Amino acid sequence: MQAQKEFTDYRHLKELGGLELLKAQYHQKQFSKHVHEGYCIGVIEDGAQSFYRSGQRHIAPKGDIILVNSDEAHTGSSAVDSGWSYRAIYPTPEMIADVTQDFFIKQQIPWFPNAVIHDQGLAQQFVLLFDLLEQYGNTLLKETMYLSTLACLVSRYSRKPQAIIDLPEVEQKINFVKSLMTDTPEYDFSLNELAELVSLSSWHFLRQFKKIVGIPPHAWLIQIRLSKARKQLKQGYKISDVALNCGFSDQSHFNRHFKKAVGVTPLQYISYLK
Repeated sequence: MQAQKEFTDYRHLKELGGLELLKAQYHQKQFSKHVHEGYCIGVIEDGAQSFYRSGQRHIAPKGDIILVNSDEAHTGSSAVDSGWSYRAIYPTPEMIADVTQDFFIKQQIPWFPNAVIHDQGLAQQFVLLFDLLEQYGNTLLKETMYLSTLACLVSRYSRKPQAIIDLPEVEQKINFVKSLMTDTPEYDFSLNELAELVSLSSWHFLRQFKKIVGIPPHAWLIQIRLSKARKQLKQGYKISDVALNCGFSDQSHFNRHFKKAVGVTPLQYISYLK
């Protein structure tokens, strides 16, 4: 594949509860460690992608499926000189729960242990799904294809995540802080006060947070602020108001972080909603 201009195209599928569909081509783009509110389920359509997930680096060549769990720290860059292109959907845990509510005796959110899956048949099914989702109309067919494709993925490759009640004490404390920051991302937290909330020293808290979450507290805060920002942009808030509501110091600061994480500016993101 010859190096081509980078592009990113976002679509928000109202008929599927606001499911996000991404089509992108990157050459020199490098995503630093970040998280998504939803799962990332994609297929590499050209080139190869390199990314960090689950404590190690993975390579996904053309035709392979990439999987990142919700709120799981990961990176993204090209594994070859020519770059990579892919399409992906980002279902939230709530969307996955709705789809899989009849899969299990007890309701549970799926967890995918494998970051890269080589399953030619399933990859082709996802490509057909992506093609269909880009078309106008055919809502019933889209819903049917979406449901059957996710059902196939979950039944073949998901595992039960570790139950919260089995977590060590320090991990419970870190998850408490994560929840607090998620609920109030606009607040200007200090490392000291977060550590004091769970009776840890600042240094121990910082090390444990990064070990358990995959990124340090300040980076996590940026990610959840961006998650809130995307919701408000979808709701029609002005960009300047979103920046203020979500705790960014100014609109320039917001624009810089948004483009670095999402790949497009807030203004471009809004244009894809229309």
